[in-house]
Order: sequence, then structure tokens, then C-alpha cells
Amino acid sequence: MAETFKAILIDRDEDKKQSLSHVDLTTDDLMEGDTIVRITHSTVNYKDALAVTGKGPVIRRWPMIPGIDFAGEVVSCDTGAFKPGERVILNGFGLGETHYGAYAGMARVKADWLIHQPETLSPAEAMSVGTAGYTAMLCVIALERHQITPDRGPVVVTGATGGVGSVATAILGKLGYHVIASTGRSEEADYLKSLGAAEIIDRKELSDPGKPLGKERWVGGVDSVGSMTLANVLAQTKYGGAVACCGLAGGMDLPASVAPFILRAVSLLGIDSVMAPKAIRELAWQRIASDLDREKLAAITHEIGFSDIEKATSDLLAGKVRGRLVINIGS
Repeated sequence: MAETFKAILIDRDEDKKQSLSHVDLTTDDLMEGDTIVRITHSTVNYKDALAVTGKGPVIRRWPMIPGIDFAGEVVSCDTGAFKPGERVILNGFGLGETHYGAYAGMARVKADWLIHQPETLSPAEAMSVGTAGYTAMLCVIALERHQITPDRGPVVVTGATGGVGSVATAILGKLGYHVIASTGRSEEADYLKSLGAAEIIDRKELSDPGKPLGKERWVGGVDSVGSMTLANVLAQTKYGGAVACCGLAGGMDLPASVAPFILRAVSLLGIDSVMAPKAIRELAWQRIASDLDREKLAAITHEIGFSDIEKATSDLLAGKVRGRLVINIGS
């Protein structure tokens, strides 16, 4: 008899009303792929929260197992790219959107989507980083490639207590940058400073409508908020600076002008984590293994069980979660 495993399955009716159920599946129920992975850990990203709660159009195939990334062990690989027992990570590639995702005991995926888990990271640490932390590292790499170095001046991180923001603050702080952390939660100032932030500013400084060009305050930025916040970050970026944009927690719009681009030569760097080429994925995870302080990673991480996923997604959207949530799929 085929091995069964638990999974979360989301479906919707003819009126597009979403429903969630806990089910038992076998590998025969999984979607096509050449590699089967036993999932040990996953995480809760902003996109996961939108999918599980139905607050955003993340899922594009129904029914769907949500969860956009996982860490696990290879059970079998038809291509020979991975051996049984090897530890792997998957981020993106439509997982949890168009292909059955991580909130399950097993997954069948394409070997090309997987990368080897860095040996110095445990599965739980890998998912403490997760897509949010991996995206944060992609942002840091993009800034570095634009010659945004610590000696050029401060960098700003918006949504600093969130998953991307927390990891970005920790990485940039360790690399020697003067990090200005923007948050709407003033009570988290000590937490952000412990990660590596040098200054804390209230998010209202950036979320309220501002001028097309403001005082030059930073040479770079990591923005996961979008909308007016991103517009104000750009307007206050120093000449020749750059801002890495990777999220839309504040909205998809960008009510900005061309002034920062044509008068201060500011660059807006778009960051995509879902379809990023394998080479940049591997580089990002290598850098995470070397440049992210493990003690700080542990400080921003909370482990939850499989049964806690629904509550965790609601809490995240309500702003009740700081840092990263790791799901122990077996618990």
C-alpha cells in the first residue's frame, strides 16, 4: 500500500468562494514531475498568507496545495540529478500557485527547480531563511552589483520587522552597512537594532504623500512595501543610488515621478525570486550560508507545527508576526 501523508488542500466553488481542508494523500495524488521529495520543513511568507486566507490572487490552479518553498530529502529522482537522501531546497517556480506546494508531507517536482541545501545550514535554518530571506539576499546582491557599498552611505530597509526586512537588516548590518530600518512598530526598535539596524524611522515618514524629490538621505534601499513608500524612498535616494524592489505589502501602485531617475540618476532594481536562474539562486544561498549571522537568524525565528499554519497566516497579514516562521511539517 502506498504511503500516505497529510496535506492542506485549497479549493473554491462556482461562486469562487475558497475553502480549505486537511487531507491524506499518496504520491499518486501529486502532480507531474521527475523528482519526489519528502518535505521536512516549510515556512510562512507573505504570499503564503495571501494564498491560505484568500486575501490575494496567488493560487492560479484549483485545487491547490499551498506553500511556495520547502526543505526536504530526495526520495527518488528520475533524471539522476539528485540521489536519494540528499537534502534540497525549492523556492518558487509556481510552487503553491500552479503546482502542488509545500504544505504537505511529500512533493513531486522537477529536478531543475531544486538546489542542494548548503551543508552548513540545517533544514530548519534553510526555511527560517525561506523565500523571504532568499529574496532579501537577491536584493543585497543587486545593490552590490550596482556598486552600493557601505562606504557610500546609509541604506534603508522598509517593512523592517517582516520576513524580507528582518533578514535584509541582519545581512546588511553584518556586511558593514549603516542600516536605517523603517517600521510602524516602534516597540520593535530594540529588536531591529539587535539585528544590525543603526537607526529606526517611523514608516509614516515614508507612507504619507511626499515631494517628487526630497532630501537625500540614503544611497540604497531594500523595499518590500511598494506604493507610496517606494515612491518616497526613491525621492530621498542620493545621487547615483539604487533601490531594490521586491514586494507589494503596501500596494501594487507606484505614485512616483521620473525626477529621481533623471535628476539624480537613481536606479530602481526589480527583484524576482520565483523564476530567478539557477546560478543566481545558488549564489544567493551560498551567500546566505556565509553572510547571515546564525544567532541573529535564530533570534528572528519561531517554529510552528503543521496544525498552526492557518492561524499563522492570519496573524502575519494582521501584522502580528515579526521575523520568520518555520513550519515543522512532521509535527
